[in-house]
Amino acid sequence: MSEELVLNQNELIKIEEIEKFISERKYTKLKDMLAEVNPADIAMIFDEIDKKYHILLFRVLPKELAAETFAYLETDMQRTLIEAFSDVELRNVVDELFLDDTVDIIEEMPANVVNRILRNVDNETRKTINELLNYPKDSAGSIMTTEYVALKKNMTVEQAFAHIRAEGVDKETVYTCYVTDNRTLIGLVTVKQLLLASYEDIIEDIMETNVISVHTHEDQEVVANMFDKYDFIALPVVDKENRVVGIITVDDAMEVMREEHEEDIQAMAAILPSDKSYMQTGIFEIWKKRIPWLLLLMLSATFTGKIIQSFEVALAGCVALTAFIPMLMGTGGNAGSQASVTIITGLSTDEIEYKDVFKILWKELRISLICGLTLGVACVIKIILLDGVDLEIAIVVAITTVITVIMAKLIGCSLPILVKKLGFDPAVVVSPFITTVVDAMSLMIYFQIASMLLGL
Repeated sequence: MSEELVLNQNELIKIEEIEKFISERKYTKLKDMLAEVNPADIAMIFDEIDKKYHILLFRVLPKELAAETFAYLETDMQRTLIEAFSDVELRNVVDELFLDDTVDIIEEMPANVVNRILRNVDNETRKTINELLNYPKDSAGSIMTTEYVALKKNMTVEQAFAHIRAEGVDKETVYTCYVTDNRTLIGLVTVKQLLLASYEDIIEDIMETNVISVHTHEDQEVVANMFDKYDFIALPVVDKENRVVGIITVDDAMEVMREEHEEDIQAMAAILPSDKSYMQTGIFEIWKKRIPWLLLLMLSATFTGKIIQSFEVALAGCVALTAFIPMLMGTGGNAGSQASVTIITGLSTDEIEYKDVFKILWKELRISLICGLTLGVACVIKIILLDGVDLEIAIVVAITTVITVIMAKLIGCSLPILVKKLGFDPAVVVSPFITTVVDAMSLMIYFQIASMLLGL
């Protein structure tokens, strides 16, 4: 094996060299090599080296670095390591993990592994983990951490720094500190504000009181969009009484964005979303995710076949019409998909709302008219010059193209808004059906125009 792993612009690690150090038991050299490597990059090394070296490689890492690396590993690899850990090793890893990372790991593990993890944490941590696990899936509470820095309004800046030094070591972030009164959120202050203030200044005098927060049951996708909108580093999570119960950090928001993006892509490709990566998912599990939509779309495509059958006489009278059916159906499907993807993206980022439907329809109507006319002219030129077909058929195809593009774009832009208004996910509902609907309608338009203009 001579595979090399690029960790950054200046660093190159040979997988072969790592395996050689392990096999020759040169653990000190390996430890020195990895000491300054980012945990996320070390997790990539685990993906590349032989499985038999995983346990030894993990045990070579310093305790803190090992825990940070563990949080980046794939679920299956985490489970393998946990099963190989002694209770002491497991306790050391869990103690170094942030609580939200621990909860994420527990949610992916089978019951026997979860029980072992919970046995190796203290009572207070176990209680907190159980509380976090009780929040609804995909809610703000399910992705938050309880490890944040809380300050009192009557503290001086000097006292605040002393508190941060004492408490901040085990907190996920210390840059943003939240000011509470009996746990009720009343303000926030950043380390930058503290550094620029005098030691004698009171926190209440320098804190920001207009604090944006989210409720524990808020949808995680809404939370992630707030990070994008406001450029937050952290966001406080409060209960019904506005008491701070935790914070969500930007890395958790980015993870949510990545997961939601993957789900939307899968849904738009008519695949039921999965929590597992492709390589971790079994063949039959993937089959179960894909086959329902394929069966449904196959049945819905029956309408297209029925339409063609009903115009068999017209097609027999002018066989040349058949050659342009795939082009028309493809053009209509693509036009509808362009509009729907644009609108679904706008809906997901809250740029587009239900009240904008008429503005969108008017805008897409003008866009589709320009696109349709452009494609119609291109059709006439292409059909006459390249296909050698009569002008009458070229005109039929061109008119059908214009109408199909207009119809497809109007359906593509309005259907996602309607579906969202009804409370469904547009990415899941719209994409699998829009092509079939547009195909059927484009064929009906095509044959009707051909019948009128060609007298079939």
